[in-house]
Amino acid sequence: MLRQKKYNFSESVTNVITKAVIPAAGLGTRLLPTTKELPKEMMPIFFKRDDEIILKPTLQIIFEELYDSGIREFCFIVGRGKRAIEDHFTPDYNFLEYLREKGKEVVAKDLKEFYERIENSVIVFVNQPQPRGFGDAVLKAKAFVGNEPFIVHAGDAVIFSENNQHIKKVMEVFQKKKAEAVFLLKEVENPRIYGVIEPGEEEGDIVEVKRIVEKPETPPSNLAVIPIYAFDPVILKALEKTEPGKRGEIELTDAIQKIIEWKFKVYAIKPPKNQIWLDIGTPQNYWKALQISYNL
Repeated sequence: MLRQKKYNFSESVTNVITKAVIPAAGLGTRLLPTTKELPKEMMPIFFKRDDEIILKPTLQIIFEELYDSGIREFCFIVGRGKRAIEDHFTPDYNFLEYLREKGKEVVAKDLKEFYERIENSVIVFVNQPQPRGFGDAVLKAKAFVGNEPFIVHAGDAVIFSENNQHIKKVMEVFQKKKAEAVFLLKEVENPRIYGVIEPGEEEGDIVEVKRIVEKPETPPSNLAVIPIYAFDPVILKALEKTEPGKRGEIELTDAIQKIIEWKFKVYAIKPPKNQIWLDIGTPQNYWKALQISYNL
C-alpha cells in the first residue's frame, strides 16, 4: 500500500529522481475513430532495431527512455478504455516463444528486453475517472510521489536524443540548480497553441522562467513547453490550489506559475539543434511522427 508523506514546504528528502509520473488518460478525440478502443499513447511509431525497422508503441519508447535514464518507479495515470496499456505492460513470455517459432527474432529480442525492464521496475496504475486536465492527472499521483522529486512525462510525446540526453539534462539541471521545477523548451512558429514562457536570465541553454502561460493570445515569447518536467513535490500543493482554467481543466502550467509566484526556482532548457520532438496528438502530427521516425 502506498503511504503518502505530508509535505510542509521544506526541502524534499532528496533531489535525486527515481520516480516518473506518466499521464496517459486523455481521450484522444482528435485521433478518432482509431482511439475509440486503442489509447493514443499506444499508437506506434517506427523504431530501428538491429538494422530492422519495427513498429513500437509510443508509451513503450517513453518508458524505455526513462528507465535507461535511471528511473525505476513508474506511475501511469490512465482512464476509461486504457486497459490496453496495462495489458502491454504485463509480460507475456509465452508470446515470446511464439514469436521465436515464427522467426521474429528481432521483435522477440526487443520485447524480451522490454519485459526485463518491467520486471526490474515498480509500476503503478492510477485511474483518472474524468478528463479534468493534465494538471489533475499529475495530482492523481500524489500518494505515489509522497515527499520525493519526480519526472512528469506526457504519454503522447517522444523526444529522440543521443543516449536520452534530454531526460538526463532535465534531471541534471534540477539537481544542480536545486530547483523546484525544470522542463524542456522548443522554439515554435505559433506559440498560441502551447504553454509559453517569459524568459529571464539565461546561462547557456538554461533559462530562468519569469512567467508561464497556457495558450496565450499574446505570447510573451516563442519558447513553448515540451511536456517533460522535473518537479519538487511542492508542485502538488500548487495543483491543489489551482482552479480550472478557461478550458474547464486544471492546467499544469497554471500550477507552475503559482510556484513562481511563491518565489520558488523554475528553469527551462533550450533544446540542441539535433533534438527531435514527436507529438502524436493530431492526425497531422502523427503523420509527421511516422515520416520522421521511419527516416531516423
